[in-house]
Amino acid sequence: MATPTRQPDRAGERRTPYGSDPSQFGELYLPSGTPRGVVVVIHGGFWRSQYDHTLGSPLAASLSEQGWAAWNLEYRRVGNGGGNPATFDDIAAGIDKIADLGLDTTSTVVTLGHSAGGHLATWAASRGRFDSWQPDRVKVSHVVSQAGVLDLRQAYVDQLGGGAVENFLGHPPTDADDPLDSIRQVPLDIPVWCIHATADTNVPISQSQAYVDAMTKAGATAELHAVPGDHFVLIDPSSSAWADTLAHLDTLG
Repeated sequence: MATPTRQPDRAGERRTPYGSDPSQFGELYLPSGTPRGVVVVIHGGFWRSQYDHTLGSPLAASLSEQGWAAWNLEYRRVGNGGGNPATFDDIAAGIDKIADLGLDTTSTVVTLGHSAGGHLATWAASRGRFDSWQPDRVKVSHVVSQAGVLDLRQAYVDQLGGGAVENFLGHPPTDADDPLDSIRQVPLDIPVWCIHATADTNVPISQSQAYVDAMTKAGATAELHAVPGDHFVLIDPSSSAWADTLAHLDTLG
């Protein structure tokens, strides 16, 4: 296995495309020594193009400081060519690109996503079930969902993000969209850790509660960690919520 090369421009950051679109790239943040594992950071923003990878950059930098290789993933979003199925294609291809980065992808590969990114992080663990996203070259071993939109149908009913689900899918969710809906891919055969703030008004904690309940009832491994604060405290590297997330990752690698 090739040794990852640190870049001098910023603390291990290296931008690498995984496709030809300007939004198809990842930024790799490397620790100073051998990585403990890989964390794929998937930003949120209700899948809309006005929100981008810079939401995940502080988390990726923090992860590399803690010994992780962090792959801060950008993808096409609604408004710049994304939505269904392009966003799913990008998440699958972006994760599989890690196989070309000289990293160990046979042990710990965590998808960590916030809000809509939490939906994509959990979905990514099920992508190998479907012909459209096979073969999945890099297997996800753990999921961390930060206030994830984990039930698209309920999010549509609740009109989260002012109609974000319908905008993302291109229509109201139906049975045909079940392969794209995290809660309808339960159970996963890997553990999912959901962290959610109790005062979140953007994505209510009931989204994580329902997902964890469905996973545990199905005999799968899932845990809800509730913290004080709002939707964005989870992606503040100075917050106790982020400290809790790092502590959870410590148990994985």
